[in-house]
Amino acid sequence: MSANAKRKNENSRSMAALEARFLSFLAAEKRASRYTVRNYGAALERFGAFLAAHLGGAPDARALARLEARDFRAFLAARRAEGLDAATLKLDLSALRAFFSYLRRREDIENDAISAVRGPKLKERLPRPLSAGDADALIARAGEGEAAPWIRARDVALFTLLYGAGLRISEALSLKQGDAPFGERLRILGKGGKTRDVPVIPVVREAASAYQRLCPFGAASEDPLFYSVRGKPLSARLAQETMARHRRALGLADSATPHALRHAFATQLLAGGGDLRAIQELLGHSSIAATQRYTKVDAEHLLAVYDAAHPRAG
Repeated sequence: MSANAKRKNENSRSMAALEARFLSFLAAEKRASRYTVRNYGAALERFGAFLAAHLGGAPDARALARLEARDFRAFLAARRAEGLDAATLKLDLSALRAFFSYLRRREDIENDAISAVRGPKLKERLPRPLSAGDADALIARAGEGEAAPWIRARDVALFTLLYGAGLRISEALSLKQGDAPFGERLRILGKGGKTRDVPVIPVVREAASAYQRLCPFGAASEDPLFYSVRGKPLSARLAQETMARHRRALGLADSATPHALRHAFATQLLAGGGDLRAIQELLGHSSIAATQRYTKVDAEHLLAVYDAAHPRAG
């Protein structure tokens, strides 16, 4: 093998090259979200920088194959010393596990030492849904004020869609003009490129139709459904800021976010006797465990009502 060929082969086995191929694999073949690709990439860059100092040189395939569980633990300990929380450490560990699984399957680099590393325990974070009254108040508030009629109709349509169909804000903002007027069911492209059909109740259809009639933008079927004042696609950040303005006017907690409307949709279905598997499908959860968190929310709500109202409570 020539010196140039040998150098090229060595470069292709550097951690940087392996990481680049892994991230490409995540995006193209696993269809991971941009958020996941970005976060995994950042975690691997930090790990590579740690290894360069820890091992005394830039890591390559050979060095990666020789890593032991204590090396991974040293990385997590270094990250913990930076004051990072358990959720961030868990993300770093997830990125490393996915990376070494890829190395084993696609790059012929065998190292399962990371399987012996246990991640930090996370305190379970339950969804924080809005009450039905607060959700209704937010939607009513969105329809009031001095904003242009089409802007008020837009905010009502968006909030009603989140609350009445349980969509993620990203899913609602990805809708096109051709998706409306809504029928009785709406096909949604969710996380991981998965599609699901959600039922559309009349109030959601009416709010969306009222907005679409007033909106001065969007003509082609592929144009966005939701627009900003300047005629640009409405961003999640602007939608969150709009809700923050309304919740402050109503004196609601900071937890009253667009996602809290989706949580309200789920908890109210559950409280009404909805089947957990059916709710999982409506929400687009890949795991039933994510949906089961709402059972705990409902139980906590019932206990709170009991404590407040029952004559023998406490």
